[in-house]
Amino acid sequence: VRDPAAFAVWAARALPGVRRRPASQSGGLVELRDATPADLRALLASPLVVFIDQPDRPAHDERLLNQADLTVNTITAVHRRYPALDGRGLTVSVKENPLDPRDLDFQNRLVDVDPNAVIESVHATSMATLIAGAGNNGPSGEGAARAARITSHSYASLLPEPDANLTRPGVSVQNHSYGTAIENYYGLEAQGYDRQSRALPALLHVFSAGNSGLLASPEGIYKGLPAVANLTGQFKMSKNSFSVGATDTQGRVAPQSSRGPAHDGRVKPELVAFGDAGSSDAAALVSGVSLLVQQAYRDRNAGALPPSALVRAVLLNSAQDVGRPEVDFESGYGQTDALGAVRTVLAGRYHTGQVSQGQEQLMEVQVPPGTENLKITLSWTDPEAAPNAAPALVHDLDLELLGPAAGARWLPWTLSAFPHPDSLALPARRRPDHLNNNEQITLRRPAPGRYRLRIRGFQVNTGASQAYSLAYEALPAGLEWLTPNLSRNVVPGQATLLRWHWAGPATSGRVEFRPIGATAWRPVRERADLSAQTLTWTPPDTTTLAQLRCVAAGREYLSDTFALARPLPLRVGYVCATEALLTWPAVPAATGYQVYQLGATRLEPLLVTTDTLLVLSGPAAAAGYFAVAPRLAGQHTERSNTASLRAAGLNCYIQSFIPRQAVADTVRLTLTLSSLYRLRAIHLQRRNPATGNFETISSRQPVGQLRLEFVDLTAAPGANQYRIWGQDAAGRSFYSDPETVQMVRRAELLVYPMPVRAGEPLYVAAEPGATLRLQLYDALGRLWRTAEADGAINTLDTSGLRPGLYLLRVTTSTGPVIARRVVVQ
Repeated sequence: VRDPAAFAVWAARALPGVRRRPASQSGGLVELRDATPADLRALLASPLVVFIDQPDRPAHDERLLNQADLTVNTITAVHRRYPALDGRGLTVSVKENPLDPRDLDFQNRLVDVDPNAVIESVHATSMATLIAGAGNNGPSGEGAARAARITSHSYASLLPEPDANLTRPGVSVQNHSYGTAIENYYGLEAQGYDRQSRALPALLHVFSAGNSGLLASPEGIYKGLPAVANLTGQFKMSKNSFSVGATDTQGRVAPQSSRGPAHDGRVKPELVAFGDAGSSDAAALVSGVSLLVQQAYRDRNAGALPPSALVRAVLLNSAQDVGRPEVDFESGYGQTDALGAVRTVLAGRYHTGQVSQGQEQLMEVQVPPGTENLKITLSWTDPEAAPNAAPALVHDLDLELLGPAAGARWLPWTLSAFPHPDSLALPARRRPDHLNNNEQITLRRPAPGRYRLRIRGFQVNTGASQAYSLAYEALPAGLEWLTPNLSRNVVPGQATLLRWHWAGPATSGRVEFRPIGATAWRPVRERADLSAQTLTWTPPDTTTLAQLRCVAAGREYLSDTFALARPLPLRVGYVCATEALLTWPAVPAATGYQVYQLGATRLEPLLVTTDTLLVLSGPAAAAGYFAVAPRLAGQHTERSNTASLRAAGLNCYIQSFIPRQAVADTVRLTLTLSSLYRLRAIHLQRRNPATGNFETISSRQPVGQLRLEFVDLTAAPGANQYRIWGQDAAGRSFYSDPETVQMVRRAELLVYPMPVRAGEPLYVAAEPGATLRLQLYDALGRLWRTAEADGAINTLDTSGLRPGLYLLRVTTSTGPVIARRVVVQ
């Protein structure tokens, strides 16, 4: 509304039955409830009303599958090359359902998260793991920004969170992996997110594009066109955020991933990332990479965070081109490249400034010889537009590249936004861009020399100036290996995907492999297509440190050293009162093993051992969580999944102690042990009814196997109670929980408890497998209860019975009729 106070006066008179309250954002937003069609007509006619939008449509998670792979977007490469970049000191918000506050991967890094929240789905937890999981449960639980703080906000309201809710916990990235139906207009939510981006310049919003890529829009200028303009939610039309589509491991956009353009022809989605057919995962990975970019900038700028427009420029400029050349409406500006993004910031290849109407600024870029690709991206945080604006761009800046030769100039890549499938599929062409607040120029194999970038205020409000951010790179020709590396093992004998970056013309190269220490290289692929940038390889079935190389155009490109090794299973051998045991199988060629222990927030090195078992005592035995990694030629390799002493479910050495049958004519019990290490003796004990003490009736010393069977041929009819008494090599004792077996001989019957309280169940135990017909008579011979049973232990309902003496008559399918007296209290 134009004037909230005036509107309140008018609404009190004109809309008496409508409930009103200010919305969560300032700027004249009012929420109305219980409005009738007549009320809506009155609202539309009111000069005080600017725009009417529907709030809080049901949101849904936008994630179909869960196969995280941090190699696709070079996040693993960042972890390997820049281990200090982990999101430390930054906070991400996950806006959707509550996440699991007990997840080990978030330990001591949650901010303002309700520990008693009702977990409606695992989706939010998975998103937080992809963004900032520490990998405490195992390597697959590691996210992009492994040390960032995490907070949670609800998507019950689709409007932006109040600014204070984000500034208080220090949120610099908010992830939105949810959507509504397909919506194509610039609504109050899109306006709100653009407003918040200006109010909080360092805050970046990242949305999933949606999983409706095969559908048509039901509204807007692209209505009915198949497989275009199908982003799920008008909030994704905001200009100052990212909408992220999903690709497979090869960089192909998933068919279900929602496409652009935005409602007014702008480029959407701006980026894609690996999502295994679900754009939720893709958005989460971009959120995590954004944190890494923010940290890289902060650490070289005295703790200051970059403007979100600079983060956008850096990510768009470093993205790897996929799909149609340059920009398109399926993959936007390309596949997110974490390594390229952080390198852009660390190398200082960015610039910020501001221009006013008609003003120009020039900056120089030196292009060295041998450059394969020159790339420049301009981004700015545009003011929020009026609701339903088309186009939504308010301030229009222009980017132009001027070459070293006289008259040489290049304009940004733009797309046809005309509402026809053929037009929307046209390749990008160079021309002024008056729709987007991101503009990009690329130049293949530029001549070396001094280039100039011109940024001009084409349309800026009178008296205003517009801040902008610019990122650039002059990419040299050549190849860089990305994976494998020492961050993750390659499993021997199992197909793995090799990845590299190639900058150069389409050509092939010879890919080879050798174990570290060997002199001869073994062939992997004689002619690999380098422009494919991936290659599937099944390595030999051996354990070693190894290396790959590619020979192309007379040059040799070596990969990082990596480990060929199977995942190392870590087992808990026993958990006793003052001591615990961890064991793992020997790894061929391992020179030792690095043991990790969970610290305040993540796994930390504890010790190195050459043994394959570790005895923990004192405080270490109570620490809870451990992992181990083999050392090959002195190098640490990928660690095992985490073993929890607390969750092992062990009673010292005892994994389980159970009777074969709860009711039997012969008592048989099974004991399963978790380890034999330092175990001296195991004793089976039975409680003596006369003394109440347990007495040993069978012993195994020494103990030769993990599974033991006991048979008690001396058990008396009725209840027999057993336990295990164990002794270790130091003479310390441990005991199992007691187990009871009802001993019933053939043609016998046990009835208990006796007496029984009226209303409580009466148990009838017979030989296993027998079918029973139960009849309960009172002292006068009247029948009170009848039941059929075929279990070893059966129940008879006593509710409504009067106190007194009864006769239970049981007819069995395998023997005579048996009678027992029953006393009811």
